[in-house]
Order: sequence, then C-alpha cells, then structure tokens
Amino acid sequence: MGVPSDFASDVLAEAQQSASHPQLTGVDATDIPFVTVDPPGSTDLDQAVHLTPDGDGFVVRYAIADVGSFVRPGGALDAETHRRGETLYFPDARVPLHPPLLSEGAASLLPGQIRPAVLWTMTLGADGAVRAVDVVRAKVRSIAQLDYPGVQAALEAGRLPGPIAALPAVGQARLALARARHSINLDLPEQVVAPGGPLGWTLSLRADLDVERYNAEISLLTGMCAARIMIDGGYGILRTVPPPEEGAVADLRRAAAALGVDWPDGAAPGDVLATVDRTDPHQAAVIEHAVSLLRGAAYTVFDGPPPAQPLHSGIGAAYTHVTAPLRRLVDRYAAEICLHLHAGTPVPAWVRSALPTLPAEMAGADRRAHEIDRAVVDATEAFVLRDQVGSVFEAVVIAADGKAGTVVLDDLAVRARCVGANLPVGERVRVRLTSADVTARTVRFERVDGSHP
Repeated sequence: MGVPSDFASDVLAEAQQSASHPQLTGVDATDIPFVTVDPPGSTDLDQAVHLTPDGDGFVVRYAIADVGSFVRPGGALDAETHRRGETLYFPDARVPLHPPLLSEGAASLLPGQIRPAVLWTMTLGADGAVRAVDVVRAKVRSIAQLDYPGVQAALEAGRLPGPIAALPAVGQARLALARARHSINLDLPEQVVAPGGPLGWTLSLRADLDVERYNAEISLLTGMCAARIMIDGGYGILRTVPPPEEGAVADLRRAAAALGVDWPDGAAPGDVLATVDRTDPHQAAVIEHAVSLLRGAAYTVFDGPPPAQPLHSGIGAAYTHVTAPLRRLVDRYAAEICLHLHAGTPVPAWVRSALPTLPAEMAGADRRAHEIDRAVVDATEAFVLRDQVGSVFEAVVIAADGKAGTVVLDDLAVRARCVGANLPVGERVRVRLTSADVTARTVRFERVDGSHP
C-alpha cells in the first residue's frame, strides 16, 4: 500500500544535526504554563494550550511545534517529508512523517522542555467570536502532559487544571458558533482496533469525549484564523470542501423522512444532523446517508484573490491546516505563510516554489492513510469472525440499495455488506455470516429468511 520504509541515513543525519542545534528564536513565552492534551501514550505532541478569562471573553494561546525551524529547505529531510506527506497509524505501529528523534523528541512539545513554537494568541468575546489574532515565533515550555480520559475525569469532578479551566466554556461557545454557521458534523463513533481479547485483537466503537470535542474546537479556531490571514494577505493554501450538491441534500431529505427524522422548512442539513439521536438506530442511519454531503475535499492554492469557493463546508467557514506539523506536511507551509503575512514580510521562496505541487502530494498521502485505516479495520473484522462462518447475528441495517445493504452487528463493532432485497434501513434484522476472508479483507452476510425487526 505504499507505506514508507525506515528513514535513510542522510535523512537521519540531517535530523540529528537539527535536533542537536534547535533554533530557539522569537518571543520568550516560557512563563506561560502551557499543557498538552492528547490521546494516552502520545509522544508526538504538536499542540500546547493555555486559556485565560479576559473581561467577558477569553484569551486562547495555542503553541504549535515549530517544525520549520528543524527542516532545512531542499535538504534530505525536507525531500523525505514530501515523499511521506503524513504520519501513518497502525494498531501496533506508527510510520512517522519525521524521524522520531524529532517528532517524538526535539520538536515535540514534551513537558519541562523549552521548545521552538508558532504561538497563536486569539482573543475571543463571551460568545466565542474572534476579536483579535496574533501569531509569532516563540520559545515555550509545557508544564504537563495530559490525556483525554484524565481531563474528562477532571472535568466531571470539577477539577480541571488552571491552564484549561476555561476549556468547557470556550469549547461550548465555539460549538454554538459552529451550529450558527450550519456546520455539518457527522460525529459517528469510530471503529477502533486494539490489542487484547482472547484472539489477540479487538474491535470496538468509540465516540469522542466532551473534552475531545472542546479541544478540537481550539484547533478549528486556529485553522479558521489562519485561513483569514491568508485570504486577507492574498496568498495561501486552504482546505476546501464544496457545498453539498442539491441531489445529495434531496437524497438525505428522503432518507430522513423515511426514518422519522424531522426536517423543518428552511433548515440546513447541518442543523438537522445536529438534532439526530446517534443512539437511535433509525436516526443514526441518517448520518450514514449524510456522508455523501461532504465530497470533493481538496487543498486549494491561491495567489491574489481568494478562490471562488474558499469554504470548508463541513466547518462552514474558510479553514486551513496549521496545528499538526509533526504529523502532516502541509501544516509546516501554512504556518510559515501565516507568520510572514501577519508580520508583513515576504513569504520565503522555498514556500512559494513548493506550494503548487503540495495539493497533489497531500491528496496522495490522505488517500493512502484512508486506505490503510480501512484495510486495518476490514482485516480485523475478518480475523475476529473467521471461525464463525454460518453463525447468525442480530444487526441493524444502516444502508440499502434494493439488492444489498450495510449492517452493523449488535454484539461486535463490525459493519459489513449484507445481501438481501428486503433490508429495511434503521431496522433490526438477523443475518448469517457467509464469508470472512482475512487475506481479501472482506466480510459478507446474508439476511436470514423470516427475520423481523
């Protein structure tokens, strides 16, 4: 599947050299008690956050690893990152964009370490709306490495650490603005493959915690501020998704009506999806249909007037990637553009020369990452079911086309193709496993005759 191999010796030598001599330039912000909030066990820490009340609003400080200070334009490391595009994740391994001595060491915002960063300072009103933005290079130091389950437990206990005590207020305010923008949030539980269980591997469904949604809003806020700097400056690279096609919206309306989901006159698709009860099989099936609304994602470069279609329609605003440079190539370039446009200095030639080919590079990397994620889940589904061919399971139909459909099993986090002309979407049926091929990464079911909701 095109997964890169180990780093070449010249790439490692260059990374070692830059790791040994970090460029600690810019504003000294080491007095700000930043913290990082990531999945448990993370070591490639891109972001550190510090939130403070400010009158009736807030000041959001977001420090992003300054990967640009470690990568020499035109060098071996630079070339390798263009070949890779982004970090690839497997249940038992990680194939990083940068050598680990950078991504998990010298460039990572590890606690207690002074690190170069791109520091975003965003002043918000009480409603979460942006009042002012600043972005500079800085030296920062995180005081603690937190993880999502721990922060969620602290939130529920009313004991959030000081640097993120305002996270719920900021997150909720930004989520309210997202609803006002008619953002399209699918928010489906994720199929997760992990070591464990009697077979050695398990599949589960995992929904985001509240603190993950709030933290994601900080990242989205930063990406929207970065896009505004680019648009105002007349140069940049946006992450764009076109508005939903009329046919896709019409199909979703029909599905919503069939599944008992109310669609008020004049309501935008995102407004309807925000009301869907994802624990109700009938309503959750509407989300499956809504995936078709967000087609055509791209990286769009412009030089001069903004593109005719500048929006990320899932977000409901112009947006660009700037918050994960350790894991995604485009973020390093977008950060550099924002730093120079905001300061009123020329964007470096190395950025301008690379930008025209960056969309194709990122599209290829995104496609490979998606294919790998799907392959891991498909292979694991087949693996955990391989000895149960012929067994009957309870399942919910989430999509159907008249000849076959897709079902989700009740007792296993498996979603797979099911043959049958009578597959009522949103209803529970009994299905028989007809094949589970680990090599081909396929699982197939058929509806059991006579099964009923």
